Amino acid sequence: MILEGVVTTIDEKGDCHIAPMGPITDTSITQLLLRPYQTSTTYQNLKRTRSGVFHITDDVLLIAKLITKEAGFHPEIIPAKKIEGNVLTNCCRWYEFKVDSINDESERTEIKANVVHSGKIRDFLGFNRAKHSVIEAAILASRVHILPENEILNQLEQLKEPVQKTAGDQEKEAFDLVVQFVNEQLKLKVRDE
Repeated sequence: MILEGVVTTIDEKGDCHIAPMGPITDTSITQLLLRPYQTSTTYQNLKRTRSGVFHITDDVLLIAKLITKEAGFHPEIIPAKKIEGNVLTNCCRWYEFKVDSINDESERTEIKANVVHSGKIRDFLGFNRAKHSVIEAAILASRVHILPENEILNQLEQLKEPVQKTAGDQEKEAFDLVVQFVNEQLKLKVRDE
């Protein structure tokens, strides 16, 4: 299964890089298959350091701010325990991992990793349709340069209804942030064509 979350890595300056990512794993979460694009900072960092931290969170505003690259947004972090890396303090669980192998024969690299340490900060709040809609909207936002405009706008319109019906303040803010980002990116895309 693909488990949506957030990955932290260390860049060449020693700073924490934070990116939403959905690795393939099973319910034991002892191994991860990450599939970043070779153009991504996460790929470059994992290739160089061969370690990172995968986080499970129910904080969709965090994911929205990361996807939209909100200026000045720096989530609080603490040092990882078994690797050189960082743990987000507002996550539910985290999984420190070491890279076992990298297959970068195609544009979307396959990175196999083994979890070497995990921990829990807080309980997962639970299921909420609005949170799922924000995650889907964030995934669309990350693919705005690939997908046709009408497909993105149609899907965003469908995702709006669960947000309107079931969202709290955090989900509403996150969804609005993602929609604003998508609209801005689509305008830039039209100008560049």
